[in-house]
Amino acid sequence: MSHTASRYLAEGPRVGIRHFTQADGAEFTARVRESKALHHPWLFPPDSAETYAAYAGRLIEDPTKAGFLVCEKAADGALAGFININNIVGGGFRCGALGYGAFAHAAGRGLMREGLDLVVRHAFGPMRLHRLEINVQPGNAASIALARACGFRLEGFSPDMLFIDGAWRDHERWAITSEMTASG
Repeated sequence: MSHTASRYLAEGPRVGIRHFTQADGAEFTARVRESKALHHPWLFPPDSAETYAAYAGRLIEDPTKAGFLVCEKAADGALAGFININNIVGGGFRCGALGYGAFAHAAGRGLMREGLDLVVRHAFGPMRLHRLEINVQPGNAASIALARACGFRLEGFSPDMLFIDGAWRDHERWAITSEMTASG
């Protein structure tokens, strides 16, 4: 599916970010199927039309979630990955929890770093959040490297935090606040 720059919420030199749409289902699920080896055992994004429709629907309709597609500008807007802000809380907290995944063809090319930087700026700008957290399994070196490269700091360790792939998994807790960024 072709995407134009006018659809981006924010863009950098190589990628733009935009919200999920139901029309992205075919490309998203094809990229997920191509990326199963990269994602396992860390995450399990939707890989069928039905599961994508429900997943995207939650990101589109639930005010406590915001989903962003990272689109490669040089490849006519092809999907490079996704970044979601979950558990968004307003008021005095103004926080959200990030989850993300690169697609195999884009992994290791710096596209997700650029995309995550754009999402952080968007979260601390138009979304008016103050704090973002990333909870990542200690063995997921690529995800930890991305969090570190984007300025997140390690804040702690949470044993048996999330049930993933049939077991309770430990997670490291990384965070960034608007004061830690130049755009804050």
